[in-house]
Amino acid sequence: MQTAVSVEAQPGHPDTPAPVQACLRCTMLGAAHPPRWPLGRGAPGSSLLAFGLISLLLGLCQSVENKCSSSNAATCTRCLALGPECGWCTQEDFMVDSLENERCDTVINLKSKGCRADSIEHPSAQLQTVSSKEASSQVTPAEVSAQLRPGASVNFLLRIQRLEKYPLDLYYLVDVSASMIASIEKLNAIGSDLSQKMLAFSPDIRFGFGSFVDKPVSPFISIHPERLKNQCSVYNKNCMPPHGFIHVLSLTNNITHFKEIVSKQKISGNIDDPEGAFDAMLQAAVCHKEIGWRKEAKRLIILMTDQTSHLALDSKLAGIVTPNDGKCHLKDNVYTRASDLEHPSLGLLGEKLVDNHIYGLFAVRGSAFNWYKDLLPLLPGTVAKKLDATTSNIKNVVVEAYQALLSETKIQVDNPMKGISVNITAICPDGSRRSGIEGCRNVQSNDKVLFNVSVTMDSCDVEGGHNYIILKPIGFNETAKIKIHRSCTCQCNNPLRHKDKCVTEVHPDCPGVPCTDSNCSSGEKEPQSENCKQSPSDSECSGRGTCLCGKCYCSKTKLGKIYGKYCEMDNFSCPYNLGKLCSGNGECNNGNCKCHSGWEGDRCQCSSSKKHCMDSNGLICSGRGSCICGKCECTNDKSFGPLCQYCSGCSNTCTDNWPIMDFYTLHLA
Repeated sequence: MQTAVSVEAQPGHPDTPAPVQACLRCTMLGAAHPPRWPLGRGAPGSSLLAFGLISLLLGLCQSVENKCSSSNAATCTRCLALGPECGWCTQEDFMVDSLENERCDTVINLKSKGCRADSIEHPSAQLQTVSSKEASSQVTPAEVSAQLRPGASVNFLLRIQRLEKYPLDLYYLVDVSASMIASIEKLNAIGSDLSQKMLAFSPDIRFGFGSFVDKPVSPFISIHPERLKNQCSVYNKNCMPPHGFIHVLSLTNNITHFKEIVSKQKISGNIDDPEGAFDAMLQAAVCHKEIGWRKEAKRLIILMTDQTSHLALDSKLAGIVTPNDGKCHLKDNVYTRASDLEHPSLGLLGEKLVDNHIYGLFAVRGSAFNWYKDLLPLLPGTVAKKLDATTSNIKNVVVEAYQALLSETKIQVDNPMKGISVNITAICPDGSRRSGIEGCRNVQSNDKVLFNVSVTMDSCDVEGGHNYIILKPIGFNETAKIKIHRSCTCQCNNPLRHKDKCVTEVHPDCPGVPCTDSNCSSGEKEPQSENCKQSPSDSECSGRGTCLCGKCYCSKTKLGKIYGKYCEMDNFSCPYNLGKLCSGNGECNNGNCKCHSGWEGDRCQCSSSKKHCMDSNGLICSGRGSCICGKCECTNDKSFGPLCQYCSGCSNTCTDNWPIMDFYTLHLA
């Protein structure tokens, strides 16, 4: 059942003329800043003062323009786009001798000019609660529908209340480099003890385990033949091979099995200090099926390490230039793309943690703790705790960190829409107000946190794209959806109004499609989704876009443009040279460099001009070689020189060999 919510369009009431609103603002301004008189003199008489103020206000108000009537808007659509105070008269015989732009004015002015109320196009901002879900929901309302026009706003309160003793999925992601051996041994002893301590927060806890070291390529590991066999030979230990991420144990409530797996864990090694922590953390976050994340549980990744992590640009040291795609790449529980995908950026990692409703705990030993602590503002829903030298405080660290994460309630706007702005203010239980992303702290399990959500439509000049916004509470597995309906056109479909003066345009929300995500039956919705897949086994829109009404709308990224019918192509997944995509001499087209005129090579790094390979006789490489990348490569074994012009056995004439003598005289003297 849909519940109508009363919403006042902004600014002011639609029947209040713009000049009157301006005058009211002038009056409030005058009241807020009364005139000051010189010391020793009284104020003028009350009559004179009143007359002066009224004259001033009238003068100011007369100078305020009515933007509706002064806009020269000759169509209904242009008129409505001016702001919520403007209306359009569709009455056929309205001011017969006037210009079309006379039809655009404030509602009260149109009525005073003789336009009938039922002939005035003036859509108002409206909000309806579509779904509030059941009483046990943590986020309400679950979905609202907003009807907006340019300049108009709607407001509603979003309530978030954490349920007590929620199921918990706890995944240990451990750095298994040689320096962490003591911490791994300590982890083996905490399973049952930690489970008992966490009963205060959840009676249903599952544990999982995964390991990481670094990308198994130089310069992150040693590629010396002996070290490749055993990276820990300097420690006189037998190590497992270095790896980006191995998923060892899926989430389970069998504590005994968890301890057995951890006790069998071998160490590994690398040669530089930073590890591949963020690479592994992203895989643990997005590989739902393999890890075993439960939909109904709180999710916590505990990353244990004693070193900092590599960041995205570090991968270029190993010649890895393909950006991390944020997808799961586990095969037989091993991360298979560690050697050819960059480390994730902080932005991508934070996005995937929020998208998958995952909290993060950085349990760090040593001086690297401060490095992780400084990154927390960039990674929503994460906390950093310091381990002691022997990792003996790991149980208390996990309990304190989880308690701190639960006591914070924050919200993030996902899937933003062009032309729509969203402003969120948190109303905390202690009475304070903060921005939505700052949220509230020290929230107890029975506290309700309210978020005042204001949605404003800025403009109508938006084509395509999605028609909804998602509000994501950090760490919660529930979201709120705001469906947006733009009122950008006049309604001229009523046959009884066929003589009306208005404009008909195609509505921007899924033209020609019989159903949408909210009203499709399962049988109707399936073909819509299949239209967004290149093949039945592929993800919708290649996992890089949103499927709406059977059409892919590709995601936007700072890396470049994603395009194609299924969002399968982009203009940034091409090789780099000297720090530039396609050497700066070409365009990236679906992973391949398309070189500009005058350039060639897989990276467009080579000039296609042959002039540097041409001798004085006009021959390319003296006829004894090929011009590769602007340089001669001699094909005759006896030829040499920059243009392959010297050859000791290519001719019987002495004159042809004179240059050889000159060459040796010049270089061997």
